[in-house]
Amino acid sequence: MKANTSTETVLVAERCWDGLAETPSGHTEVLVRGGRIVEVGDRVGRGTGQVVDLGDRLLLPGFIDCHMHTTVDPSALLTAFVADPATVITLRALPVLRDLLDRGFTTVRDLATFAAEPITIYLRDALANGLIIGPRMLVAPHLISARGAHGDISTLLAPEYGREIGVLADGAAALTRAVREEIRTGADWIKFGATGGFGTPTDDPGQATYTQQEMDALVATATDLGVPCTPHAYGDEGVARAVRAGVRSVEHGNLASAETLSLMQRRGVFLVPTQFMVADALDHLDDEDYWRGKDPDEREKFRRYADQLRDSARNVAASDVQIAFGTDAGMFPHHRNWREFPAMVHTGISPLRALRAATSTAADLLQRPDLGRIRPGATADLIAVRGNPFDDIDATSGVDFVMHDGVVHRPVAMA
Repeated sequence: MKANTSTETVLVAERCWDGLAETPSGHTEVLVRGGRIVEVGDRVGRGTGQVVDLGDRLLLPGFIDCHMHTTVDPSALLTAFVADPATVITLRALPVLRDLLDRGFTTVRDLATFAAEPITIYLRDALANGLIIGPRMLVAPHLISARGAHGDISTLLAPEYGREIGVLADGAAALTRAVREEIRTGADWIKFGATGGFGTPTDDPGQATYTQQEMDALVATATDLGVPCTPHAYGDEGVARAVRAGVRSVEHGNLASAETLSLMQRRGVFLVPTQFMVADALDHLDDEDYWRGKDPDEREKFRRYADQLRDSARNVAASDVQIAFGTDAGMFPHHRNWREFPAMVHTGISPLRALRAATSTAADLLQRPDLGRIRPGATADLIAVRGNPFDDIDATSGVDFVMHDGVVHRPVAMA
């Protein structure tokens, strides 16, 4: 929904955190006009618009999830994309998008649909035009993958079908073409597979699946066209190659060494660590019900890499790398994406760093300085929670007020 530029709203809260400060402030008023924050202070001007009293709730910038798959059904995962038509996949995403906004996620970066059509491009544009309800989207339409690697969905079919599923490219020339085709489609980001993964049967998370030369060509092509790149990358060598190639962020990085994290920090590369998904698997290694219906190889991979995964998580917490909040939701139910907050804190990341990861740092990654902050000139994406996430990070699950782009999407519930 587009903001009406002639209307004003004043938000009044007894507590406020601006996305940057080390601690929340006290009584704060925020004047919103035309989708933008106009004034912030103890007392702001009041025109003829509405005044929303948030009481003792904590007012924050809207949350940003930098790694999500809005069109992926976690109950079927990749097999759904062998059978389901694009229309079904699109319709299934609509309640997901609305629920994300209900829970305070006002911006998401969708990092690949597995459908052949660029469905997430259509969803992004429909959201921007107010045709459907949900968060603002930035999109990498597909995962560019080597054949036989993490994004090659052809492995789900019997060999006699003779079909390839996925954006598959091998060699520098083919990668250059694939990048240009994704950008022609309307990509905001380019995503590629730098390593294998845990959930795919034919590869391993420790394997690097593109050479340095291939990654260099891929990233250089996108950079020349003004589009940032990010890799799916678990293993240390794959992460390091991607960083050397010039990516803006690394997705996962859960097997990266302290040395590689230091390289990322020096080069200004952001990390989106998706720690909840990993922690959840490690916490349930001996739970038969948890793994029922999943590929046994996935469980075995987590067993094999368990110690490395735990060590790397501690290294991330001890590092100075810029951490942006991202969840990989779609690989698990989307409504659980808030659990990334406590997962990060459990590994030693401070609540302040986790909250910045989902607001100001995420906005920096996305090169959107108008997001993730409460200050004059910023886009009016504002949420409120009853608890104090600085004392109890689980309070992030309790969003009960949402303003998106200057429009109240979820009003304060009546007492």
